[in-house]
Order: sequence, then structure tokens, then C-alpha cells
Amino acid sequence: MSDGVMKRMGMIFRAKANKALDRAEDPRETLDYSYQKQLELLQKVRRGVADVATSRKRLELQLNQLQGQSSKLEDQGRKALALGREDLAREALSRRAALQQQVTDLETQHQTLQSEEEKLTLASQRLQAKVDAFRTKKETIKATYTAAQAQTRIGEAFSGISEEMGDVGMAIQRAEDKTAQLQARAGAIDELMASGALDDPSGMAKDDIAAELDRLSGGTDVELELQRMKAELAGGSSAGQQAIESGQGGQAQPSSQQDQPRFDKQ
Repeated sequence: MSDGVMKRMGMIFRAKANKALDRAEDPRETLDYSYQKQLELLQKVRRGVADVATSRKRLELQLNQLQGQSSKLEDQGRKALALGREDLAREALSRRAALQQQVTDLETQHQTLQSEEEKLTLASQRLQAKVDAFRTKKETIKATYTAAQAQTRIGEAFSGISEEMGDVGMAIQRAEDKTAQLQARAGAIDELMASGALDDPSGMAKDDIAAELDRLSGGTDVELELQRMKAELAGGSSAGQQAIESGQGGQAQPSSQQDQPRFDKQ
């Protein structure tokens, strides 16, 4: 694979990664993270000031101790000289001179630490002011961003261009399309069945003419049965029997057959 293709693939990958990161980034979280880092830095500076102050205090204690020993050696030298012990006085003064050199070195270190402590204290104060100002600005930006985000979402919801509302609109459109398709299919089936183009596989379906004839025939059977029952209730009157039989066969039976059973059919 050529270098040009590799460079192009790398650029595409970085572009897509940058876009994904930009989409995932929340400015409020970034501001909070920056503020946390500044607080950590401020804490380190304060610890540095405390360490320097501790070292300075330790040097002051050593200086006080050495100065006390130097004063004690000076007094011992005076007393030895007063007693005529010049040799002891000389020894005491020699030790005092060595201690004085240590005192001078510690005083130099003390001044350096004191200057460093002052610088760190000033830096800590400035950093504290910067952190406080950043915190105020951070909260203001976060509040503004949250308000703008809410306003944008409300506007998108009303305009229907947001991703969520777009999904809802697509779902509604699909439901309407399926409903229209089912309605069209049901209407087509009804038309085909009414025209007889679709046969009922069970054999139970009938056209309009057959259904009307069955209805009329069923009504006639009911009327005949009703007339027969009335004739029985009337005690077998010949007029009612002849009416029933005329309704069944269309002709009245001969009078010689009146003694036969009324419901005997040939």
C-alpha cells in the first residue's frame, strides 16, 4: 500500500475520530474537569508553600539553638579569662567562631527560604484569584449552555427537525402507510367477493339471488307450519285442513278422503 493511501486513510480516521469526539464532548464536563485540574494545581502550590515554611521554621530553630550555644561559649570564655585560664578562653572563642560560621550559613539559607516562601505565597494568592474567577465564569457558561440547549431542543421539537421527533414522524408515517394498505386490500377483497371472482373454498358462500330465494322459501315453510298448528288447535276442522293441504300441494284432496289421517302424505 502506497504512502499516499496510508496518509489519506490516516486523515480520514482522524477526521472521523475528531467528529465523534466533538459529538460526545460536553462543554460543561470539560469546564468542570479544567476547574478540577486548577484546584489540584492550587493544592500543590499550597503544599509547596507549607513545605517551604516548614523548612524555614526548622532553620529558625537551628539558628536559635546555635546562637544560644554561641552566647554560652562567649560567657565561658569571659569566665575562663577572668580566672586566668587564657587557654580555656581561647578554646571557647574558637568553638564560638565555628558556630558563628554555621549561623551565617543558616541565616543565608533562611533568607533564601523566606524569599521563596514569599514568592510561593504570592503565586498561591494569584492562582487562588484565578481559580475563583474561572469558577464564576465556568458556572455562567454552564448555565448559558444549558439554557441554550433547552431552547434548541424546544425549538427542534416544535419544528419537528430533532432526531427524536423525526423518529416519531417516521413511525407515524409507516403506521399510516400500513393502515392505508390494509384498507385498500380489504376493499379489493370485498369487491372481488361481491362480483363472484373469489369462490368460497368452504362452499358456503351464495350469490344474492340464491340468498333471496332461500329467505323466501324459509318464510313459506314457517307460515305453513304455523297454519298446521292452528288447524290442530282448532280440533281438526276440515276447512283448516284443506287450507293446509292446499298450501302444500296446490290442490284440495277429494271429499272421500276426509276420514283419512290429516297428515298422511302419498
